[in-house]
Amino acid sequence: MQILLVEDSATIRHTMSSYIRDAGHEPSAAQSGEEALQMLEHSAFDLIIMDVEMPGLDGFETTRLMREWLGDRWIPIIFATGKTDEKSVEEGIEAGGDDYLNKPVSSIILKAKIRAMERIIDMRNQLNEMYDELERLSQRDGLTKLYNRRTFNELSKQQWAVAKRTHSPISVIMLDIDHFKLFNDHYGHQMGDTCLQQVAEALQKSVRRPTDIVARYGGEEFIVLLPDTDISGARQVGENIRQSIVDLQIPHDKSTTEKVVTASIGVATCTHTTGRSFDNLIEQSDNLLYRSKKEGRNRISYQETDSQKTILVADDDAETLNLLTSQLSSHCNIVTADNGSDCIALAKSISPDLLLLDIEMPDIDGLEVCRQLRSQPETRSIPILLIAEQENAELEATGKEVGANDYLEKPFDERNLIAKINRYMI
Repeated sequence: MQILLVEDSATIRHTMSSYIRDAGHEPSAAQSGEEALQMLEHSAFDLIIMDVEMPGLDGFETTRLMREWLGDRWIPIIFATGKTDEKSVEEGIEAGGDDYLNKPVSSIILKAKIRAMERIIDMRNQLNEMYDELERLSQRDGLTKLYNRRTFNELSKQQWAVAKRTHSPISVIMLDIDHFKLFNDHYGHQMGDTCLQQVAEALQKSVRRPTDIVARYGGEEFIVLLPDTDISGARQVGENIRQSIVDLQIPHDKSTTEKVVTASIGVATCTHTTGRSFDNLIEQSDNLLYRSKKEGRNRISYQETDSQKTILVADDDAETLNLLTSQLSSHCNIVTADNGSDCIALAKSISPDLLLLDIEMPDIDGLEVCRQLRSQPETRSIPILLIAEQENAELEATGKEVGANDYLEKPFDERNLIAKINRYMI
């Protein structure tokens, strides 16, 4: 073990260092609490023996600072002191110490204390290894060793958040082994399990980037998440997967598609995450998988989601809604609401790129809608343009107070309308 000895007396440092070497361990010596803290920051130690009475930082205060710096990482600390009264022992334990050595230190006692701490360290390491193994097993499918569905959902949420933040494309590949029930019925479940393991291995070999996520989604269904991958790249990966499964040449005499095991694949790519959810992308890839099955199996169906941006228009005047829809529908997706409550609900569910909001609406007026949306984390950053019959200084001040970005004045001039909207849709 690497043992840090903190002791201000040169004589005691020399003597105890000899004891530690005799016990088969490597000592490193610090003359003060300050020096010990610097050494701990730059070197790894398995055990610390701490003198209590030192000038400057004493052993108790040094230990408190060490425990604060180490956080959840535990290193045993043994105090070496001539003060072994109950109050001193209690203070040491409260400071973060684990044991005591009486000065003058006995070689036999020191070696025994080190052996005891070594056993505790070994048990801790074994427990950590068991915990890590249990954590790994809880993330994996027991049969294929791929990620399970729960872990896939957790990891995919992180990658979806990255895609939203970086405005990068993200793709999902969903695949299903063709006629797998017939395979199981004919060859037996043991052969079926072997088939799933071979397909999983082929999948893993076809997807090589550290950020790509491969999982068993359920039964004979698998799923792949490809961050920062456009439709062309995802389609190529999907084709590689399809071919790698064919190349396994697993016999399937009961298949009406081929006489070897094949898979049907759906590939969906989202190039613009705003207003969409990861569940939508999963659903789209699943629908494309169904299309592949319907069109003959052992094939890929692929699609890129619409990359147009979305504007939510909220106004209780049907004529205004129709006018704005006709003027803007060729530029972006339009979603409408005719009251404040629906506007708030839609803003939360679709996260539009821009909100055009009438000030005067029944139920909840535009100013209150704006105030509520600015108070919610998921809608706080949506640009909001207030629609008013006439802009004035008082209205402008009120709008700024509730978080509006700008105004649209009725009646609308289409050229000015598009120019102002584009300013907030970039």
